[in-house]
Amino acid sequence: MSELWPWIALALLGAYHGVNPGMGWLFAVALGLQEKSRQVVIKALFPIALGHALSIGGIVLLVGVAQVILPEPILRRLGASILFAFGLYRLFRSRHPRWVGMRVDFKDLVIWSFFMSSAHGAGLMLVPILLNWPASGQVHPHGMTTPLLGQMAGSPGLLLAATGIHTLSLLLVTGAVALLVYEKLGLALLRQAWFNLDLLWVIALMVAGGMILVF
Repeated sequence: MSELWPWIALALLGAYHGVNPGMGWLFAVALGLQEKSRQVVIKALFPIALGHALSIGGIVLLVGVAQVILPEPILRRLGASILFAFGLYRLFRSRHPRWVGMRVDFKDLVIWSFFMSSAHGAGLMLVPILLNWPASGQVHPHGMTTPLLGQMAGSPGLLLAATGIHTLSLLLVTGAVALLVYEKLGLALLRQAWFNLDLLWVIALMVAGGMILVF
């Protein structure tokens, strides 16, 4: 079970990112409403998911390489500091990146999603999971498991699997929310929900930073 929980956590975080309108479904719905087409909503979801995957995949790889070259205590303190500082930054600077227009192609959506995910610190939220990921077959003599990031940095398959699980979960949830809003709910209810999710996201970033130091 200890080997399954990181995958479950990655999937749950993907679902959480999928619910957040800032990660893409709101833009997909807006494009669909502009073109009056459900197919436009669906087609927009895939480049949005790809941009998100590129953003978090870069963070996973970067942290994995950092673990190879940095001692674990320093990496943990560095990761916690970055998460907490980024949470404070988002708390006092809550503006979202602006996109200049609604005429976008596949490449534009990938780039937009990449920058939006990066600006929200989507990949940073995965750091506590990765730092505590038990490695199968690498059990410390005193019973402690060792992190897998060193392996992940040198294992494209594992890196892709971790990124893929998270992204697939995001794609399924953001697709369900986008279609629900487009078909049934409309955009009127979103102003209050947007604010609440942003505040919750900021708190989650800082809590995640604290978890790195505690666990």
